[in-house]
Amino acid sequence: MNTISSEQEDFRNLICKDIIDSIEHGVYVSNLARYMGKELQLSDEECYNLALAGLLHDIGKLRLSTYLYGDEDTSDVTRLRYVRTHSKISYDILDERGFDDKIKNIILYHHENYDGSGYPFNLRGEEIPYGARILRVCDVFIALISDRSYRKAFDKKTAVELMIDEVKNFDMQIFLAFLNVINSIDVDEEIRRIHIDKKEIKELF
Repeated sequence: MNTISSEQEDFRNLICKDIIDSIEHGVYVSNLARYMGKELQLSDEECYNLALAGLLHDIGKLRLSTYLYGDEDTSDVTRLRYVRTHSKISYDILDERGFDDKIKNIILYHHENYDGSGYPFNLRGEEIPYGARILRVCDVFIALISDRSYRKAFDKKTAVELMIDEVKNFDMQIFLAFLNVINSIDVDEEIRRIHIDKKEIKELF
């Protein structure tokens, strides 16, 4: 009985950590996306859409958490296949709640790579919505400078070097704007701040 209780507690802790990590990641991506929008001289509405898409882009992962942690027999390949559905799940969640198509499409395509190697549809170049190309850069950078279960966070310089190695994945105009942004701000002070009360988005989970 105690063993079951302990396993249940571990499971709850994993889910809770996923929720917290997803919220923090979303806020950091949102903050960077807002700076990117300004650097690229987007309208206030476009900057707002980018920031909101950044906040909510991984919400689909939370719906997958119970499955991914609940079945120990699930293979790594199967887990990866399910994780790669999260952008579509995020899209569907927001579609159910009547979000604007522009925001939903930024989220749906934010894992597409400029060279066509991304997912879920292997779009390339300008086939990918402009906002999704921006969010792609933001998402990758924030992931690299954040701790993961399998590695420690990279420092800003190393993260940028890793992104340059994979620059084919990004729209070059957007990537150059990204370099301007992160070289002109204090990432820890300006990006890694929680602007939004977690309670405001609690109902989405």
